[in-house]
Order: sequence, then structure tokens, then C-alpha cells
Amino acid sequence: MLVNATEMLNKARDGHYAVGHFNINNLEWTKAILQTAQEMNSPVILGVSEGAAKYMTGFKTVAAMVQSMIESMNITVPVALHLDHGSYEGAKACIEAGFSSIMFDGSHYDIEENLAKTTELTQLAHSKGISIEAEVGSIGGEEDGVMGAGEIADPAECKKIADLGIDFLAAGIGNIHGKYPANWKGLDFEALERIHEATGGIPLVLHGGTGIPTEMIQKAISLGVAKINVNTECQLAFAEATRKYVEAGKDLEGKGFDPRKLLAPGTEAIKATVREKIELFGSAGKA
Repeated sequence: MLVNATEMLNKARDGHYAVGHFNINNLEWTKAILQTAQEMNSPVILGVSEGAAKYMTGFKTVAAMVQSMIESMNITVPVALHLDHGSYEGAKACIEAGFSSIMFDGSHYDIEENLAKTTELTQLAHSKGISIEAEVGSIGGEEDGVMGAGEIADPAECKKIADLGIDFLAAGIGNIHGKYPANWKGLDFEALERIHEATGGIPLVLHGGTGIPTEMIQKAISLGVAKINVNTECQLAFAEATRKYVEAGKDLEGKGFDPRKLLAPGTEAIKATVREKIELFGSAGKA
């Protein structure tokens, strides 16, 4: 069964490791991530953007698919189904659809509106036993059409949001979505340390986990990061493996590709990526 992410992230914070959040886009991606987490005895968070949910015909479809797969695959590790960068309306819809965790991204509002909407959604989520992530300081890059400039979050504003009773907090520290450019300055660890101190040790979330050097990941975990999001790296691995399969001309028997065979190399590439990240984040064997 699905669980909310509060307990797994509190354990990660206290144990000085991080739980991987991997975005899903279809059945194959979901199956690959669940299989790998089970094999490595690691808790896992399945992230769903609003765009991905729309592609999969809606939040209810996603929740039903994940619930059924957990049961049919006999998945016993803790699994949270989490809305990624959710809008106010999207967060409410996920609560009703059966998600076990939500993120409300109010970073593009002024702080007072962010506080007001986060307060309402925190109360609603907790009344249903659902965990909630909030955000202060927009994350750089693009996520579902929303552009962020990679802001550094204000520790005082982070404290205000954390004091609302949210379960974990995404705070901008120079991280971005997508591939990091060659001139990226790196994570602002001084800002992360100030945020960690100001928020009283609440589990922190690092978005844009693709391509961040190992030593930065490890230092971020030491400063309170307990959840790390990975999406682009899985997308790139899936696309490259699929491209090679297609270019090799396999399975062309006058009737086109068998979709199960076509998606298999990309699925294996996702498994390899998830396995690598679980090892890096230190969550293997922590379920």
C-alpha cells in the first residue's frame, strides 16, 4: 500500500541519507522504479507532474495504476505517490484522487499568498493523512512550462513556511531543473546551512538532482537534505537506449516494432539510473 512520505524522510534526515524521488510518465517507468526499489530494499517516492498526469489521463488513473502495481508486484518497501510542483488546484485534486503525498509550489506567489495557500493545503492534506511539501525560492530551469531563475531562498521566509506544519521543504539554493550548464556556479551551501538552522531541522528537498556532483550531493545530505528529485537523467537514459534500439533495426519483421520490445531497453536504462541514485543517496537497505 501507499504511505505518506513523512516517516521515510524523517528517518532519512536522522540517518543522514536521502530518499530518491523519481518521476513517472507511464506504466513502464513506474514498473522499473518499483522493481529497482524493491530489489535494493529502499523506500522510494514516485513523482508525478501535472503534465505527466494529464498524459496518463488524470490523477485518478495514476493512483489506481500505482496502487494496483504495488499489489500485483508484491512491493513491500515504502512507496509514496507524490504530486511534483503542484498548483493549488492540482494539489486538491491529488488529495481527492488518492495520492499519499503532495507538493504545493507557491514559490511564484508573494510570500503572504504562499503562506495562505500552503496553510489551507497543509490542513487539508493532514486531515487525510497525506504529507505535504512546500517551496520557497523558485528552482531554476523549466518544469511543466513554469520557468524558474534559480533563486536563493530567504531563510526567514523558509522558517515562516516550515512553521505552518508542512512535512518537508524545497528551498532554492542555486539548483535547476534539467541539465546543468558548463558555467553553473554550484549549490550555495552557506544558504542551505542557514535554511537548515532556520527551519529547525525539517527534512529538506533538493530538486534538479540530475548531474549534481557526488561530493555536492553528500554535503547537501549532511546539511539536512532528505529527498532528492531525479527526472531528466531518467529521461535521457530512456531516450538514448530507445534510440540505439531503433537505429539497430531490431524486430523489424515487416510489421513494425513490438512495443514491449521497443520499450525494454529504455526501461532497463531507467533501472540502472535508479539503482545508481539509490546507492549514491545511501537509501539502499533502509526500507
